[in-house]
Amino acid sequence: MNGKDGIGALVLGGDYRGLGIVRSLGRRGIPVWVISGDHRMADYSRYTRKKISWKHIDPGQRAQFLLDLAEEHYLDGWVVFPTSDEAAALVARNHEMLSQRFRLTTPHWKKLSWFHDKRLTYHLAARTGVYHPWTCYPKNREEVACLSCDFPVILKPAIREIENPLTHDKAWQVNTLQELLNRYDEACRLMPAELIMIQELIPGDGDTQYSFAALCENGVPLFSLVAKRKRQYPMDFGRFSTFVETVDQAEVEEQSRCILTEINYTGLVELEYKYDARCSHYKLLDINPRVWGWHTLGKRLGMDFPYLNWQSVNGERLPAMQSKPGVKWIRWLTDVYVGLQEVKNKKISLGSYLGSLKPPIEEATFALDDLMPALAEIPMMFAMVLARRNV
Repeated sequence: MNGKDGIGALVLGGDYRGLGIVRSLGRRGIPVWVISGDHRMADYSRYTRKKISWKHIDPGQRAQFLLDLAEEHYLDGWVVFPTSDEAAALVARNHEMLSQRFRLTTPHWKKLSWFHDKRLTYHLAARTGVYHPWTCYPKNREEVACLSCDFPVILKPAIREIENPLTHDKAWQVNTLQELLNRYDEACRLMPAELIMIQELIPGDGDTQYSFAALCENGVPLFSLVAKRKRQYPMDFGRFSTFVETVDQAEVEEQSRCILTEINYTGLVELEYKYDARCSHYKLLDINPRVWGWHTLGKRLGMDFPYLNWQSVNGERLPAMQSKPGVKWIRWLTDVYVGLQEVKNKKISLGSYLGSLKPPIEEATFALDDLMPALAEIPMMFAMVLARRNV
């Protein structure tokens, strides 16, 4: 199916994840509209037919906004692609209402909530025998004060819908009980105590992180790959990957299939793990039921995930494909900085860093047929770095 019959796609989010969807579908003649808030890189793509901002629309009114959009512009049957946890939750919570006008790539809330709330995610992991970090869920400060655990640990939000310093950073490392109490008090001023988790800190940085990415149908991965997220920014608790490479890793794949089968999941998904050298196991950290940052890597393998998802929801027959190790993805604007920092810290040599950049590599934002998003990314990235420093 292509755009000739008038059916298009709504991409909820204009960052580089959304840009990847826009290019995947737009190059095939499918009309793509982008609805975005603060991140608007995809707005600059030549393949974006229409760009809409919902930054000033109350989150509680955004589902109705989508329905009004469908009514006004005759968008019945268009496919909706969320690119963030918040957008995926919006679609899932309003699944019945939105599915009357749109074709959805997101499951209903009953399934998605297992991934959206990390408390449920770790419960699911325990139920299926999947390795995951030791985590506790204190009800109040008194329970934190009585906690007996090895330090360092991290404070981590169970959900990340509310933007605040903790959700922005993803996690806070604490090295003593007193520091933990102080940081816990700070976190409680930002969100309800029941949403704050204390978790073991697994040693290592981006080089110990792995992902299983797939398009699933009823719990069965139709297309999948395992990747090592070699570099990330920031280097401690990365908000996003900067360099990723496909690998063979049976334990990551086996554990992921257990989770997806248990929940009978349909759609795009990425499961994130961290290798714990202390016990030689890969421990589940997060599950993203949407496109992930480096999803365009799949194109190098013939697994163009957004288009495959488009074909799936439109009932098309999908071709068989297989992953292979050694396929790379890079986000140049951030990876050069991260790589040079690792060289400076003597984590890797300059030769090793330069050697990792040998082609072929799938680039996150640069494309010869669509130059403007990569140019627009430069000032956007500097603004993001400044905002992080000022948080």
